[in-house]
Amino acid sequence: MIYHAFDLQTDIAAQTRAWGRLLNDVWSPWRAWGQPITWMSAGARMMMRTGLTFARPAYGIDAVKVGNRSVPVVEEPVAVTPFGTLLHFRKDIHTDQPKVLMVAPMSGHFATLLRATVRTMLPDHDVYITDWHNARDVPLSEGRFGFDDYVGHLVHFLQTIGEGAHMVAVCQPAVQALVAAAVMAQTKDAAAPRSMTLMAGPVDCRVNPTGVNELATSKPIEWFEQNLIATVPARHKGAGRKVYPGFVQVSAFMAMNAKRHIQGHTDLFWHMANGEHAQAEAIETFYDEYFAVLDLAADFYLETVKTVFQDHALARNAVRYRGDPIDLGAIRRTALMTVEGERDDICAVGQTMAAHELCTGLAPYMRTHYLQAGVGHYGVFAGRRWETQIYPQVRNFIQSHN
Repeated sequence: MIYHAFDLQTDIAAQTRAWGRLLNDVWSPWRAWGQPITWMSAGARMMMRTGLTFARPAYGIDAVKVGNRSVPVVEEPVAVTPFGTLLHFRKDIHTDQPKVLMVAPMSGHFATLLRATVRTMLPDHDVYITDWHNARDVPLSEGRFGFDDYVGHLVHFLQTIGEGAHMVAVCQPAVQALVAAAVMAQTKDAAAPRSMTLMAGPVDCRVNPTGVNELATSKPIEWFEQNLIATVPARHKGAGRKVYPGFVQVSAFMAMNAKRHIQGHTDLFWHMANGEHAQAEAIETFYDEYFAVLDLAADFYLETVKTVFQDHALARNAVRYRGDPIDLGAIRRTALMTVEGERDDICAVGQTMAAHELCTGLAPYMRTHYLQAGVGHYGVFAGRRWETQIYPQVRNFIQSHN
């Protein structure tokens, strides 16, 4: 029922955007007449931004500077499954660079949320990314997608990339990255990553629990299934599939920082009204990405909540994969780096660092931890401090184990 109501709201939002475009076309030629007109034009443009979208935004990375020259970047699908694509940002250069699998979170947004992360890494690395598909667009006939399937995708993608790759997992998939590395270590898979960098991931949610962690443990798993899971309506390709809707996740994130988002849209209106195009464009770019939402397969969402946030199976080194026990102590040849943000209110300080206590088979020289002062969750992988302070640490770590 919740999804049908949202689809109705989406249809209304589409009409609002259409009226906004019409009014913007009417008022735009008259902006030079003065402030009242620019206010009305700005209001029309705000109407054009009404609602969410389920379409993946473009990465928009056409070229990067490698050395002293600009090099074209081509997006190349290397492996495709119903639930995800291994996407390669191919550069036509003759220099061998470390191969890196960027593991994107499946948490209500598309992998394009890591656009800035990818752009920063591209000059020095041969970058691939887990480009997850929207579960509402995957036909029910394609089967389920759960926790083990996510791990299986990482194993498959690493095998596709080949020996010598490195893995960088941002936020939630730090958990699945750890499990995948352990699975490949136990099976002596030659494609096991040389290193893994876990950035702001919930390895042990018992450490400094945040509001997100407390919510996950405040209700039984049945409550999440009954209240947060919806069925995809008949109008979509994935009709009948059970999902955790992306619009529910984004609404929850916005509620956590309501004042910030209200202020953001207030600032956007006034930047538009005052003709401050650069400032308006920066806010628009952020919200274009933030309001592009992706539905999660219900199996994956519920199994992750139960395994990671309620049972703390990973933190207790008690995770199973395809029914078999997994020992994180088996990881001996994959170097480990953890990165945390001092002000992270989603994945608190200490939660990611806990991975070091679990990877008991790693020698001291194969581990490192970095805590970035003054940044919140998103600042760990995007923004000025990511580019100037965190990324150099990550780059050096990968290079030292390449």
